[in-house]
Amino acid sequence: MKTLTYKVIDGNSKGYLALLAILGLFVLAGAVAFFYMEHNGHWVTGMNDQVVWGIPHVFAVFLIVSASGALNVASISSVFNRKVYKPLAPLSAVLAITLLLGGLTILVLDLGRPDRLIVAMTKYNFKSIFAWNMLLYNGFLAIVGVYLWFMLERKMNQYSRYAGFAAFFWRLILTTGTGAIFGFLVSRQAYDVAIMAPMFIIMSFAYGLAIFNIVTIASYSWTNRQLGDVIFERLRKLLGIFIGAVFYFVTVYHLTKLYATKHHGVENFILLHGGVYTDLFWLGQVVIGMLIPAILVFHPALAKSRRALVTASALVIVGGISQMYVTIIGGQAYPMVMFPGKIVESSFFDGGIKSYIPSLPEFALAFGGFALSLIMVALAIKILRLLPESLSDAEIAPHHKA
Repeated sequence: MKTLTYKVIDGNSKGYLALLAILGLFVLAGAVAFFYMEHNGHWVTGMNDQVVWGIPHVFAVFLIVSASGALNVASISSVFNRKVYKPLAPLSAVLAITLLLGGLTILVLDLGRPDRLIVAMTKYNFKSIFAWNMLLYNGFLAIVGVYLWFMLERKMNQYSRYAGFAAFFWRLILTTGTGAIFGFLVSRQAYDVAIMAPMFIIMSFAYGLAIFNIVTIASYSWTNRQLGDVIFERLRKLLGIFIGAVFYFVTVYHLTKLYATKHHGVENFILLHGGVYTDLFWLGQVVIGMLIPAILVFHPALAKSRRALVTASALVIVGGISQMYVTIIGGQAYPMVMFPGKIVESSFFDGGIKSYIPSLPEFALAFGGFALSLIMVALAIKILRLLPESLSDAEIAPHHKA
């Protein structure tokens, strides 16, 4: 591989400024939504006594999971010594940090009383998986931050691989912890299964890479820089592999649930008679999020199409958000089984399916957090030397074997 020249973008074009302005409007809308909900209370949202995690949590968990997967390219270059991915490793690390910050911002602002975050940071209940995740999130930011510094500082380049190993293992632990939040909730029929931890890891690979693909292709296209077929081909095939892996784990997850008689009720709810949750599972998660992207990625006629990869990546993101909606909100909407084998009815609607209709402030906060992640990436590309001037085939891998 030839020596590459990294250069910041000018960031003075009308397109770049328009992008910042649009993303800034979403961030502003999210801030207004937070103050509205904080001032009036969460009764103004669609959440209720059973569905306590709404659309903001869906986006927050999606971004947190995606943050781990966004580090795919950097991990492959450092841990597995695949040199062809090395030029994009700094962008991969930056995207991982910004996605996690965006997700945590939504999470903190949605829970209410964000001023009490300091309590969660100073007093730990190690019997709580949430306390574990406080350490995992902060550790991820610190380790990936050091990893990025080692990659950008020439004097520290020799240590970047060691930092890459640390970041790789920490990201696996982090995503395991996020999946364990749901896997350890034995009171919810839709959760309570150990496979959710590895399934979240595989989901992170697909979602994070999908966002990375869009950011990378857009960055090189909008700055008139060359992105060769070698890099493009690797990213395309990698996304296809991760889509297949997600499909496998989702299938095993539901087969595991169906095998246990006590879970037949919730599986019937999600797969057949759950209304919007069933629609989102089959149409959003399976068809839009997996089947169509797989066709776009693997069809021979679309193998060289950049638009096909961007479209597939965007559909994977839509499918991922659908999957989180079904998992998080659908899992809460289905009633908890208080007394197995018995029918529970009362004036408090025990045993009934709880409805949830997201409110506009919830959507504003969710999209505001997503926009915050993207605006940080856009600013980082302008400030830091993250992108090589050219990733043409002649520059990146003359013999296509790196």
